[in-house]
Amino acid sequence: MTLPPGIYHNQPHKVCKLQRSLYGLKQASRQWYARLSSFLISHGYKQCSADHSLFLKHGFNSLTALLVYVDDIILAGNDIVKISNITQLLDLTFKIKDLGNLRFFLGFKVARSSAGINIYQRKYAIDILSDSDMLGCKPVSTPIDYNSKLNQAAGSPLSSTDTSSF
Repeated sequence: MTLPPGIYHNQPHKVCKLQRSLYGLKQASRQWYARLSSFLISHGYKQCSADHSLFLKHGFNSLTALLVYVDDIILAGNDIVKISNITQLLDLTFKIKDLGNLRFFLGFKVARSSAGINIYQRKYAIDILSDSDMLGCKPVSTPIDYNSKLNQAAGSPLSSTDTSSF
């Protein structure tokens, strides 16, 4: 962490004592992310311009990707040696906990098979049904009664608040 503005440090062997824990301060997450991103960039990773939480490292025939969300990191790639190397570097620098193959992330269930990777959003779908009081509903092939007769003159337009959940 850098010193606050107005505090000058001209004695290299002195330290500043925090009056309270760094955790919980509004700049704590920013400092953590700045340290992690500078670490990754110093080890050859490029920060994606479309998503600043994604870091990529291209090799001759390899690709390693790290996706960061707060203090969770998904690490993926096609070269197990490079994945192992960055995992060891992260552990030496940050003392990480390797949870193995990805199974859950941000409410998504992730399953690997020989056919590929499947992502399930069951919990998300249940939350949507719960929010709209439709947990007990029965599935239908169309969202309208098939006996309904539609015409352009019937009904009124929906407000923007009604359509915002679409």
